[in-house]
Amino acid sequence: MIEWIWPWAFLLLPLPAVVRLLWSPMEREQAALTVPRLATFKSEEISPAGLGGSRLAWRILLLVLAWSALVTATARPQWTGEPITLPTSGRDLMLAVDISGSMGTEDLQLRGQIVNRLTVVKNVVSQFVAAREGDRVGLILFGTNAYLQAPLTFDLATVNRLLTEAPVGIAGGKTAIGDAIGLAVKRLRQRPDGERVLILLTDGANNVGEVAPVKAAELATQEEIRIYTIGVGADEMRLPSIFGVFGSRVVNPSAELDENTLTAIADATGGRYFRAQNTAKLMEIYEIIDAMEPIEQEAETYRPTATLYHWPLAGGWLIIMFLLVCDWRGWGSD
Repeated sequence: MIEWIWPWAFLLLPLPAVVRLLWSPMEREQAALTVPRLATFKSEEISPAGLGGSRLAWRILLLVLAWSALVTATARPQWTGEPITLPTSGRDLMLAVDISGSMGTEDLQLRGQIVNRLTVVKNVVSQFVAAREGDRVGLILFGTNAYLQAPLTFDLATVNRLLTEAPVGIAGGKTAIGDAIGLAVKRLRQRPDGERVLILLTDGANNVGEVAPVKAAELATQEEIRIYTIGVGADEMRLPSIFGVFGSRVVNPSAELDENTLTAIADATGGRYFRAQNTAKLMEIYEIIDAMEPIEQEAETYRPTATLYHWPLAGGWLIIMFLLVCDWRGWGSD
């Protein structure tokens, strides 16, 4: 149905008639030109085709329509649809994604091409977020510092966009795992008791920050927040030899990954640690979240709305422009 945000604007509809009535006595008070024969002027006032009065009537009608359209636009009409029920599973999911400089290491494959770690994480996590209908999802990006990019929300498209637009190293080159967990706990503790989960993805070890990861995990345990940790990065990476003439050498690009700390964080909070050496391993987080038992909450409803004021506004201005063109071209003159 159509609703009006400012329905009182329709009180302005008779305004031109009121102004005309107030203006008429002033016109009658002005001096008038007297002529000996009024019939002569009456005969010249109307065109041979008798269209003078007709043109005036059409002009007045168009002005009335234009004014009505502008008043209708001022009343701000909007279309309101039928109520839509949002599925709510009760899960509050906070994603903490490492975007430090090491996430730019190109040691993973995506669709047959070698890409950096963050590209794979974006691809997998964006699919994961898109499938979380009914869950509130938030996003934390961390490097040297941890930043809340998106609070817990049903707007999954915005969360996805903020993740895919994040470049490597924008939060600093180091890794503050403890600060990221602490920020997630601060946001999740504000939610009612229920299924509150943090999924943390990183490729390194905590080497900066104000909160130690283990201490942050203790805070999460107190708030009954479950943490799933994922270590990202290949175990082997082939590089050219130092001098370039003795073939290649194999290195471990994930040597700095602190699996012990990530495992301790997950175990302390009732979660689980995953080692994602490739894209397929990273997809296992789907199975983790889908296996969680949601807590039913009261369903939320909303009514979709669409603004309509631009249609009468455009119609009114088109009529006014048409009248101005008629005056300019002399189409309305007798």
